[in-house]
Amino acid sequence: MNTIDLRSDTVTRPGDGMRKAMAEAEVGDDVYGDDPTVNRLQALAAEMLGCEAALFVPSGTQSNLMALLSHCQRGDEYIVGQQAHTYKYEGGGAAVLGSIQPQPLDFDVDGTLDLARVEGAIKEDDEHFARTRLLCLENTQSGRALPMDYLARARTFVDAHTLSLHLDGARLFNAAVKHGVEATAITQHFDSVSVCLSKGLGCPVGSVLCGPRELLADGHRWRKMLGGGMRQAGVIAAAGIFALHHNVQRLHEDHENAERLAQGLREIDELGVDYGPQQTNMVFVELAAAVVGPLQQALHEQGIVVTAGQRMRLVTHLDVSRADVDRVVETCKRFFAGGRSLGQAAGAARA
Repeated sequence: MNTIDLRSDTVTRPGDGMRKAMAEAEVGDDVYGDDPTVNRLQALAAEMLGCEAALFVPSGTQSNLMALLSHCQRGDEYIVGQQAHTYKYEGGGAAVLGSIQPQPLDFDVDGTLDLARVEGAIKEDDEHFARTRLLCLENTQSGRALPMDYLARARTFVDAHTLSLHLDGARLFNAAVKHGVEATAITQHFDSVSVCLSKGLGCPVGSVLCGPRELLADGHRWRKMLGGGMRQAGVIAAAGIFALHHNVQRLHEDHENAERLAQGLREIDELGVDYGPQQTNMVFVELAAAVVGPLQQALHEQGIVVTAGQRMRLVTHLDVSRADVDRVVETCKRFFAGGRSLGQAAGAARA
């Protein structure tokens, strides 16, 4: 029985084709700039995202931090969502290492930041306040692909207020595939973009920061300072090249599997399923507290791994097949149909 891991799309393992590319990668010393495979990855990423340049880094956290440090100085401020990775899930790096103040705002239900509220958060040019320099968006946000028209409005907005615009595009290609557009249709609106290669694209490690050459010159310096200078990094860069060539267009399969998972779980009365039209590869499930532990155990016994909680996130990816999705649904149905007192209690609680 194969393991089905729905915790995140970061859990994927490189397949035979990716491993072969890594094993055969031509390498040099990237700190000297002479690793040919890293250079090819950076050129490919810049081309696909419509940017002047790209910089290969070990992680999305580092990539976003490099962008914030390049856009802002000490005492500056960036506006960001309360649940955004660049604010909540990346260790407070901008504040700790850059003395950059975050101004968090609540996301709207579609994953956007209301531009009227953003305008109200911009500080006056006054010595009492941090200087507002940057607006950060996230795409996808909790699996939701941001509306295309919103991105254009955000660009017009930051231009009018002399701000820069950064995109945490960890799952940028999920958003592009969802909308049926090239990635450049999204990235054209941003001054910098961070893209994870180790999430939906299936690489074992790595992200790229893309933007203007001048900005990335600062980013390159920050990368070194943050410990991100790597040597024969072509071994892992080769995985990124393989992913960009082979694992982008297939993302629609993950979206279809997520929708199938949501449809199946909606047939269980004890579960509340959140999967709207903007969603890509994430399904959110609400359940009673009394059921969380027993359901996680029942899934575990069938080789299904989840992060337990009353609001459970289930993430599809290239290591999850349609048959796997059906197995998850059937396991959940058997659990709640088994006459267990906990399942009955959950139904009563939800009613």
